[in-house]
Amino acid sequence: MTSYLDQLRVCANRDVQVLLEKEQDYKGSWKKRGGCGAYMMLARKWDRLEAIMERSNWDIFTVWENDPRLEGIRDDIRDLRRYLLLVEAEMEARQMAKDQSSNVVGNSITTIPS
Repeated sequence: MTSYLDQLRVCANRDVQVLLEKEQDYKGSWKKRGGCGAYMMLARKWDRLEAIMERSNWDIFTVWENDPRLEGIRDDIRDLRRYLLLVEAEMEARQMAKDQSSNVVGNSITTIPS
């Protein structure tokens, strides 16, 4: 039997592929309104999941198995996970840029003649 652990890379790789494809059309629109807008987008996805789960006795596995809609709970879960991945990647990129900037500034300061 296949374990959920066997599916981690499958899910993660699919997420990256989908995000790269969608970026061509959406061009970073998820962060257009800043951190507050990005958070509200996450909250909206969570609110959708919460509404579905509340009606379903909070059993996410049963809901997933019994939801026949193409854009049902599977889509909501995938969207939320992908938006979370975008937020983390954005913050990692910002930190890397900050670290590189500090190194450049630090190096240039040490090379300025006294």
